[in-house]
Amino acid sequence: MAEPIVSLRGITKRFGDFVANEAVSLDLYPGEIHALLGENGAGKTTLMNVLTGLLRPDGGEIRFRGRPVRIDSPEVAYRLGIGMVHQHFKLIPPFTVAENVVLGAEPRRGLLFDRRAAREAVRALTEAYGLAVNPDARVGALSVGMQQRVEILKILYRGADVLIFDEPTAVLTPQEVREFLAILKRLAGQGKAIVFITHKLKEVLAVADRVTILRRGRVVDTLPAAGADEGLLAEKMIGRRVRLAPEKAPARPGPVVLELRAVRERRTGQDALAGVDLALRAGEIYGLAGVDGNGQRPLVEVLFGRRPAEGDVRLFGESILGLPTKALLERGMALIPEDRHREGLVLAMSVAENAILTRYDRPPFVRRGILRPAAIRRAAAEIVERFDVRTPSLAVPVAALSGGNQQKLIIGREVARRPAVVVAFQPTRGLDIGAQAHVYRTLVALRDAGAAVLLISFELDEILALADRIGVLSGGRIVAELAPEAADEETIGLYMTGRGDVRHGDAGRGDSGGDAVRRGGAGRGEVGSGDDAGQEDSGHGGADRTDEGKAGDGR
Repeated sequence: MAEPIVSLRGITKRFGDFVANEAVSLDLYPGEIHALLGENGAGKTTLMNVLTGLLRPDGGEIRFRGRPVRIDSPEVAYRLGIGMVHQHFKLIPPFTVAENVVLGAEPRRGLLFDRRAAREAVRALTEAYGLAVNPDARVGALSVGMQQRVEILKILYRGADVLIFDEPTAVLTPQEVREFLAILKRLAGQGKAIVFITHKLKEVLAVADRVTILRRGRVVDTLPAAGADEGLLAEKMIGRRVRLAPEKAPARPGPVVLELRAVRERRTGQDALAGVDLALRAGEIYGLAGVDGNGQRPLVEVLFGRRPAEGDVRLFGESILGLPTKALLERGMALIPEDRHREGLVLAMSVAENAILTRYDRPPFVRRGILRPAAIRRAAAEIVERFDVRTPSLAVPVAALSGGNQQKLIIGREVARRPAVVVAFQPTRGLDIGAQAHVYRTLVALRDAGAAVLLISFELDEILALADRIGVLSGGRIVAELAPEAADEETIGLYMTGRGDVRHGDAGRGDSGGDAVRRGGAGRGEVGSGDDAGQEDSGHGGADRTDEGKAGDGR
């Protein structure tokens, strides 16, 4: 084997008393895709932030092509040829692709920016690495997958031989994921050293050459990807056997709780929602599949009163279209949002404050207009305990928590309100295996307690594993409805791309004939774990205690 481009030896990084990385060693070789696995908070991103100069280690050594180096800034890392594509892109939407790529290292003609040279340099890179993207396109008009290519071009333009990708497929469609994995293989084939940080084990097994697993800041193992399987990798990540697919009994659907009739939403003369019909029943998980950009976000915004629409939306038979978000929450609806930072949390506020964010103005948290800190702390402590939210204290800003723990806090907060209808939009986005299992068990427990769950996800594996009925959203309407046992990724994928045997009209209305029911008939049961399902695979210590929450009082 060739000599490593980069060797990390005994890297330790502390934040106060918290040890994020402890004596971590890692070798990166040219032409190799090295996957870095671990739960949220295991130290993966911290380790790569050390390598790219965003953080300084408290101990250990970095060697670059055999010689010790001190990387104390991203600029030093770039000069060495080390670049990182972060999970959240760092692009300027009004700028063109070429302008974004060369920003900070612009070609010049005298004192002026040489725009032609920038375009030519970017075009040459796109051709050399098979990254088809128009240098003159405005970045804000590109899809997420194309924006990711711009980020890759940025580090290639700076001469990177070591490319680090942090959760690169978390926001990509299935088609974009396939294209991205092909790009990784091409880059490795041209001698680049690739670090692939992800929670998606199928993707690791599809492209990685070697895998290093971190747990609580330490290296658990480094092994060849060939011969490994998802179960083995998950067990090493979590430290115990992991049940990858959720266990659930057959659904016992009740009456229709939430019904959408010919819901349309227009933007710039076109339909974002082109007549959505859907009947959601108590005691079921309805999985809504579709390629991103086919009306998922407008649908959620319409359901929660944040976007005007035509048609009708009924909750327990009452028309709720156009009601404000607060009124909908009071009627028993709950949202697990796609973007937890922008829509689920106030990052500067404490864990305790975020735990009661959707009911801060109701007893017991307020009396005569004055907040009651003791009551807030008690409720927050209960959510943290039941949902195994790992936090140094209730007083720390929620921004200090890992993504998985932030998501568990949001879910705990919403379950504590005992909702009758739960809309879960991309609920496991960016989460590790253990946190995903936790979310799956909670959604199933909500269903079993009588809540109606609308699961909107771009992950077909997730839809197939959880849904009791599957609808496919394409072109702003539900074009097909399938039973899980009659569906597979290929079939759903055809409908998603408009190539299936499109059925509409009554799609989404289930067996009810569209009849909504009176309020109060669903969602009164307690969220329970069933027959101890998932206790061996929680991966989060007391995660199974999440099943003690409440679901749906039918309000």
